[in-house]
Amino acid sequence: MGLSFWHIIIVVIVIVLLFGRGKISDLMGDVAKGIKSFKKGMSDDQSADKKDPNDKDQNSKSNH
Repeated sequence: MGLSFWHIIIVVIVIVLLFGRGKISDLMGDVAKGIKSFKKGMSDDQSADKKDPNDKDQNSKSNH
């Protein structure tokens, strides 16, 4: 017994009836915003890690 096309259609219809199309689209928009902010945060962390060693070297050279 596997999931057929009709089983999937019935499940989708029940979900849409329970939550409504507006809530589902809002939820998906929020998920997309979360993913974008996560990716931005990860790229900011990587760029900060790359800049830190250079800043330390420049600070030590200017102090001597």
